[in-house]
Amino acid sequence: MQDVKAAVQQQFGQVAEQYRASAVHAAGEDLQRLAREVQRMNAARVLDAGCGAGHTAMAVAPFVQAVVAYDLTEPMLRQVEQLAAERGCANVVTQRGDVEHLPFEPDSFDGVVSRYSAHHWPHPLLALQEFRRVLKPGGAFLLSDIVSPDEPALDTFLQTVELLRDPSHVRDHTVAQWEAMLAQAGFRSEVLFTWKPPLDFQSWVKRMATPAANVAIIQALFDGAPLEVRAEMDVQADYRFSLRGALIKACPI
Repeated sequence: MQDVKAAVQQQFGQVAEQYRASAVHAAGEDLQRLAREVQRMNAARVLDAGCGAGHTAMAVAPFVQAVVAYDLTEPMLRQVEQLAAERGCANVVTQRGDVEHLPFEPDSFDGVVSRYSAHHWPHPLLALQEFRRVLKPGGAFLLSDIVSPDEPALDTFLQTVELLRDPSHVRDHTVAQWEAMLAQAGFRSEVLFTWKPPLDFQSWVKRMATPAANVAIIQALFDGAPLEVRAEMDVQADYRFSLRGALIKACPI
């Protein structure tokens, strides 16, 4: 039986090219805001932790001297390299590894960024502690990810459909949970931006190569969802829906 990290590598290794072409990952107001925040930081060297296909690395590359695009899945890093070549981002380098065990010296980066990755981390506090270790004094960590509602019933529904779609999913944490973990890791944090990105259901499941049987179960769950869930997720007749997202800035204490 695989552990979570092996599942992440298997799952994303087979769909890496889908993520390079994903409109959800390639654009979005949160990505624009994250890049502007990096620009304001005047950062020389930035780590993109859990970089995926590299869209975040490309967004911040014009504003820094160097970006290390870091991911557990080798095929994703090949997508980063292809994207960097296409866009002429010569200051982006790739490195494979685990965000919970960074191979970098203390005070190695002016900034750490992560987008749409943290819900796959089995032990997010370990990753946050590592980010705190490798950040220089005055640096910052920027996290953009889907977040769960505070209400238990809504949280349960969200985690269920996420896991049915993607077996490597661990958890969409609430904002309060992120704030608590960041504080425990030695950060003070603030929410810069929240949004509800709309998702096309067919693209959402195709991107992850979700098995047809699981797709049918998710649709059945949406069909039978309580009114509170349907309202929270803006579920439409064609199964389009929305999720909550948050962009959080954390600075070492």
